[in-house]
Amino acid sequence: MTTSPFGDTPGRVLHGPGRPRRVPQNVPVPAPRTERRWAVLVLPVVSVALFAATVWLDVHTPAEGPGVELAEGSGWPYAAIGMVFGVCCAVVLLHDRRQAFGWGLGWIALFWGTDGLAQSYVRFAVRADEALPGVNLALWMLNRFGAFLPLTVAALLLIFPTGRFLEGRWGAAGRVAVGGMSLSALLVVVAPANGRMPDVQLPPGVDLDVGAVPMPTPLTDILMPVAVVATIFGVLVAMASVVVRYRRSTGLERDRMRWLLWAVVVMAVVLGLSSFSELTAVRDAAIFVVAALPAVAMTIGIVRPTLVPVQQLLDGTYVFALLSVVLVVVDLAVVAVLHELVGDRLGQRQVVLVVLLLSAVLYNPLRAALWSFVRRLFLGQRDDPYDVVARLASSLEAADEEAEQLTAVAQAVALAFGIGFVSVEVDRADGDRIVASYGTPVAETRSLPITYRGEQVGMLVLPARGVRARLSGRDERLLSDLVRQAATASRTGRLADELQQHRQALVVAREEERRRIHHDLTEDLGPTLGGLVHQVESARLLVKERPEAAKETIARTSERLRDVVADVRRVVHDLRPPALDDLGLVGALRQQAALLDAGRTARLHVDVRGDAGAGLPAGVEVAAFRIASELLERCAALDSRGDLVLDVTESALVVGLVGTDADPEVFLDEVRDRATEIGGRCGVTEHGAVRIALPMRRSG
Repeated sequence: MTTSPFGDTPGRVLHGPGRPRRVPQNVPVPAPRTERRWAVLVLPVVSVALFAATVWLDVHTPAEGPGVELAEGSGWPYAAIGMVFGVCCAVVLLHDRRQAFGWGLGWIALFWGTDGLAQSYVRFAVRADEALPGVNLALWMLNRFGAFLPLTVAALLLIFPTGRFLEGRWGAAGRVAVGGMSLSALLVVVAPANGRMPDVQLPPGVDLDVGAVPMPTPLTDILMPVAVVATIFGVLVAMASVVVRYRRSTGLERDRMRWLLWAVVVMAVVLGLSSFSELTAVRDAAIFVVAALPAVAMTIGIVRPTLVPVQQLLDGTYVFALLSVVLVVVDLAVVAVLHELVGDRLGQRQVVLVVLLLSAVLYNPLRAALWSFVRRLFLGQRDDPYDVVARLASSLEAADEEAEQLTAVAQAVALAFGIGFVSVEVDRADGDRIVASYGTPVAETRSLPITYRGEQVGMLVLPARGVRARLSGRDERLLSDLVRQAATASRTGRLADELQQHRQALVVAREEERRRIHHDLTEDLGPTLGGLVHQVESARLLVKERPEAAKETIARTSERLRDVVADVRRVVHDLRPPALDDLGLVGALRQQAALLDAGRTARLHVDVRGDAGAGLPAGVEVAAFRIASELLERCAALDSRGDLVLDVTESALVVGLVGTDADPEVFLDEVRDRATEIGGRCGVTEHGAVRIALPMRRSG
């Protein structure tokens, strides 16, 4: 089993290149943690000191002289690269001092810092009449050994994060690239200057060919361009290998490589854009980014790969890179056209005036429109959230059916974010699911919940991959606004379905009630009353001839009439309990509690808060009576005590049951349907009491 020098396997350290070995058990006691922290900060502190020395030399360098001509540009940008490497070294080693990657960053920091110091020292030390000690060493470091600097960056790109080259052909290409860059750098170290240096009058003691091997000028003229090409090729191969390694990686390694891939994309953009400029400042800035950014990205990947949503950062960089390339090409084309049109015909002042006028009147609006067009082409309409929401609202108003409204939402989301597929799935009240899609389905998707007032009513399905599918915080807010429209449309459709179901239920209940009353009247009361009429008629005929028989018939008829009256009362009670008219709601409930308390040790009580008797709507009064009766009967059936409380507010009649030792949910199961029929709400309070609120409007 092998381990990577970039790994952090406990109990294993490096022994030779890439070879782990077990830590001996009889090692000395480790130094205290504070001392270890100071030890890992040595290289970073040295890199900071090199940067400070370089800045001091740049500040005190004369404005002109042979040294300034020998070393073009200040040395502090290169020393700053070394300081960045040093800071990254400190971060990695403070996180885990066993990381060989951190120590490698520290030594590379010294390399870059020394190169920057050498450049500044050459500019400072080479005077017109003398040269300070150590100038030749600084020149050798700057012009010869500094050729290995690009190799340090390329090597990091090639072996991160495993410490090894890729497998297969890309690994072979990486080794060839490193070998070519090494030979190229070695050629620069040993090749004589042969006129490649600036033609400067040097003071005595300055030798530009320290350590060089004599070579014919024609040979160096051929080899040096080849060395430059090999160096560029090596850097490009290293950048390409990052992309390949990222595509092959999984898990934590993929998270780390995603950061390095982002750095490579930025490097490519910077190299491409800086190639159009010959300014020294632009060149130095490009070198700084290309050299320092990979170290920063690798450090974040090692220490905290989840620092920010790097995939969103990477996708945004893709888009920005493409937009930048397009705009730079357009800018160059416009400048070339203007130069051809007016460059040779007008004076400098007139040319500047024409360029300013054309830029203000024509080019800037055109450039802004182009920027907007390209962003819309690649990212959709997410930059115009108001227009997106307004168009969706208009589409929802024009759509009547729920399926059409959901399709409009799916289309609005797809157009807003430039996504090729969007699906909206919504659950209906009857248990079915409506699915509205826009675009062509994709293999990998992700689902986002659609909620309305805390209740999930459906799902929004989007592609899982692609630049456009990655959403920033602003995009998520826009998507939330669009999904809210979908939730509202879904809720509206569900309410319409529930209303239709309630209408059908009311019609069915009304007809069933009519059928029952019709059955009671025609099948029970009707024949009974008809029979009583015959009995009365028989008694009338027997009064004169057989008075005793007539009395018996009348007596039987009277008993039968009492049964008929009881049946009539039963029918009437089913329509509206007579006790409500005789005793009122409170009296009827107290009567009910007294009847249920007969023979029980646990007692039922009815308490009233407010005026719960007069002016109640008939429907609310009947519903409250039946709900309260159910609660009392359930208490009696469970042999549990309970206090029934009626509380009247401005908008509702609240029926509550408190003080019971039974499960409150048992009571809710009995009365929930009856309460919801008139728009009531059922629940259990934090104290375990049953609470049913019935909305009402007082009559009169």
